[in-house]
Amino acid sequence: MSAHDTPDIARHLERLAADGIDVVRVTYPDLIGTDRARDVLLDHLPAACAHGLAFCRAVYHTSPQGDVVPVAGGLDAGLPDVCVRPDLSTLAALPWEPGVAVCLGEVGDPAAGGPAAESPRDLLRAVLARCADHGLSPVVGPELEYFLLEPAPERPSGWRRSPETPGAVYTAGLRADPDNHLLRTLRQLRDAGLGVVTGNHEFDGGQYEINLIHSGALDAADRAFRFKSAVKELARKEGKLATFMAKPFGDAGGSGFHLHLSCEDAEGRNAFDDPSGAYGLSAAARHALAGILAHAPALAALANPTVNSYKRFGPDTLAPWLIDWGLDNRSAMVRVPPERGGGARLELRLGDAGANPYLLIAGTIAAALLGVLAGEEPPAPLEGYGYDAARSAVLPTSLPAALDALEADTALAELLGKDFVTSFLSYKRNEVERFQRHVTDWEFTEYAYHL
Repeated sequence: MSAHDTPDIARHLERLAADGIDVVRVTYPDLIGTDRARDVLLDHLPAACAHGLAFCRAVYHTSPQGDVVPVAGGLDAGLPDVCVRPDLSTLAALPWEPGVAVCLGEVGDPAAGGPAAESPRDLLRAVLARCADHGLSPVVGPELEYFLLEPAPERPSGWRRSPETPGAVYTAGLRADPDNHLLRTLRQLRDAGLGVVTGNHEFDGGQYEINLIHSGALDAADRAFRFKSAVKELARKEGKLATFMAKPFGDAGGSGFHLHLSCEDAEGRNAFDDPSGAYGLSAAARHALAGILAHAPALAALANPTVNSYKRFGPDTLAPWLIDWGLDNRSAMVRVPPERGGGARLELRLGDAGANPYLLIAGTIAAALLGVLAGEEPPAPLEGYGYDAARSAVLPTSLPAALDALEADTALAELLGKDFVTSFLSYKRNEVERFQRHVTDWEFTEYAYHL
């Protein structure tokens, strides 16, 4: 429900004022999933709801370093506006910023009269509408990992893991987290209404994982987006850096973004469960699995969207490397957990934590829907430990290869929207070009003295 459709904005104003809120932060995701926002004083919220907030459309085409990438509809069109209206149904107080509440923004294109073509949230909505046409309501449970870093001026990057304790895999408490970062963060995220359920120290020093409850796909994406923003803000308040970058350190593993996916049918039952079906899965679940496998090369462009993403992959990395699936097998790209009944689901382990939650979820659901429509069965599940390229096809090993696969996958591109895919490919190929022109420290160290 958008704010401009809400007849009782006054009710929201009264409640916010009663709670001591005098600022509403209106936020929305850009193409890479970071938050763009504007703070609105409470007295001006009705005007923002009625008329919207103007942002330059090129915010979707702006690199992390602030360069405007030449994507159609931005620079070439004279840098037109998009219009962002507060979605007051998503209002929530920020526990760590007294007097501030946050809500998501609905991004529209004033010229076209509909959603902005690059809006990740509206892309997911469009995919979910296609699922609804076939009687399916996707349910998603996100799991995200990240590294917490502290300043280290003596290091080339300026940061080190916080702490650097090795070997504290799957632990909680002071042994791996002497500053109690995880406990503070869990409680703040809970109070922000983000649906967090568990957290632990992960595989490497300074690495943490926090899991969110499963819910309808749009709500899950909204919470994952707000979760990433919140974790980064909480770290900044303490002078630290929380990064969801896929692989920030060469001597450590990467950070994943795993998705647990199921679907409900029109009666609210788990459409992936069937005790009489192969592996205890329904035909819809098996077809969805086959679709994810079939479209995995293209899906990698959304699940692993940076140059750095592909340094997370490889044999024995505990990250997927091959296009395969397995029954309760964590070395497979898609794992089918052992629960059945209401818990029957697929776990896609392909994504890294740098992925835009909306795009990763939309792409996964689109691939699954294409599989349901195609009605094909998946191959036999992986037996034993994976990472044998003789047994399964290899995923794209670089961002350029994944982008080419997305462009070539016309079925997936059409379901996601050709305008979106064109913009995304242009934006990401510019990222590749900038990286290929950049002289790295490794190159200087390797060649300068001897050549």
